[in-house]
Amino acid sequence: MNPAQMFGEHLPAMAVLLPALTAILLLVMGDQGGGANSSERGRRRLLRARRIGLVSTLIGLLIAIELAVLASDGAIMVYRMGDWPAPYGIVLVIDRLSALMLVLTSAVALPVLWYATGGWDAHGRYFHALFQFQLMGLAGAFVTGDLFNLFVFFEVLLIASYVLLAHGQGRERFRVGLQYVVLNLAASALFLIGVALIYALTGTLNMADLALRVPMVDGPDAAVLEAASLMLLVVFGFKAALVPLSMWLPATYAAACAPVAALFAIMTKVGVYSILRVNGVIFGVDAGAAALGAQPWLLPLALATSALGVTGARAARTLPRLIAWLTVSSVGTILAALGLFTEAAWSAALYYLIQSTLVMAGLFLLAELVAAQRGDTADRLVPASPVAQPALLGGLMLLAAASAAGLPPLPGFLGKLMILNASSAHAWQVAVWSVVLLVGFLSLLGLARAGNVLFWHVRDDLPPATHTGASLKLVSAALSLLGAAVAMSVFAAPLMRYTDATSAQLRDRDAYAEAVLGEQGGAQADTARPYRIQRRGAGESQP
Repeated sequence: MNPAQMFGEHLPAMAVLLPALTAILLLVMGDQGGGANSSERGRRRLLRARRIGLVSTLIGLLIAIELAVLASDGAIMVYRMGDWPAPYGIVLVIDRLSALMLVLTSAVALPVLWYATGGWDAHGRYFHALFQFQLMGLAGAFVTGDLFNLFVFFEVLLIASYVLLAHGQGRERFRVGLQYVVLNLAASALFLIGVALIYALTGTLNMADLALRVPMVDGPDAAVLEAASLMLLVVFGFKAALVPLSMWLPATYAAACAPVAALFAIMTKVGVYSILRVNGVIFGVDAGAAALGAQPWLLPLALATSALGVTGARAARTLPRLIAWLTVSSVGTILAALGLFTEAAWSAALYYLIQSTLVMAGLFLLAELVAAQRGDTADRLVPASPVAQPALLGGLMLLAAASAAGLPPLPGFLGKLMILNASSAHAWQVAVWSVVLLVGFLSLLGLARAGNVLFWHVRDDLPPATHTGASLKLVSAALSLLGAAVAMSVFAAPLMRYTDATSAQLRDRDAYAEAVLGEQGGAQADTARPYRIQRRGAGESQP
């Protein structure tokens, strides 16, 4: 075996290990940013940290793209840590969905980190190390094949996000940060309870093994198992900002500094991914007596989330809070598509997920570029002095608004059109069409109002802002995210083929189980199932 092949076999692990090792290296290097930046030695350390972080994130993007290429033909890559067979050992699994989420994470992280190196990373210590730990948690959550390790990676990314949220300090950040920590700790406790119940009833937490064992549970145990799945829906719904668990997000995202808020745009998608992987697949249509426990709840709550988000955006008094509410609304639209529980709807949800994540991340960066040129008024949606770059920033704002609202021929329009088509003949078709179309219209009105205040209703009695304009470096970061979203229209056909294939692959539980468990694991699972059924019937205790 040549070195290239050996390296290729370890790519799934490298997606997680690369940011972890980079973060450790940055910690060993010492302080970067904050007070340490005032000395010449501190500036040199910060410069090295920037280079290391950017190079590592770029390599991570290349790894993710390579994994997506390998997964595009339907192959499922399984990496067994320590070479322990599943379901006993820890496995990392790369299928089309996990590869897609890895590419999206890196595609957001690279321009966001580039933007942060414009000065935000110097406002606190260890920004780059924490950023890499955040990427490690995100990557691990997307590639893990085990429910408990999903919990572990949740905690890794959340711990990093706690500190990143407070980056730059400030009373408001500490206030919302405390609420964010307390709520996430409660959600983590509920996560553990749900996982414990599932393990008690199935004897496994391996996702592939669960897909085989869950349909075997019936009677009263199935009711408990369904309750456990709903507990996880609550946890994942909190992470994704699903109503009524979404009220924490607008204040949190609006208080964070621009690059952190932009990175957080991908964090809600971890909750969406988990709902799809666990409630949609493991407890999906083939889950026996515990099947589709989330179906009666997910679609109506998702539609309510979308409506609430756009209502909050219309009432927002600052640009970051408006974008945060639109993030909630976009998540509601994605989850509404997942709640239809069809392959076409899941494909539409994935396409729209990519588009909305890129647009919202770009909008958070753009919001700070605009606020920096409005003097003391900053990001408040009230008339102020003219910005220094009205044509450039106004054009970017118009592009982002059109894409977020779903105007043709931009990808937001294509994603919503796919969702509407997927809801045809569904019992909730009228509700889905009404909410999706109305939310798109109100989103456009909200963003148009913001653009009107920011760029047209300027106060001539105030002197122009002394800001000379945003640097090419900062503008290029926002432009790359918005440009990537627009490029989705150009490459819509291959992207849709990929999301269609991803949706179909998710439905093929047997292929996933065969790839992860193999012959030995499958035989072990077959042996365990009748044993548990016999044990319950005979009242025997497990040795």
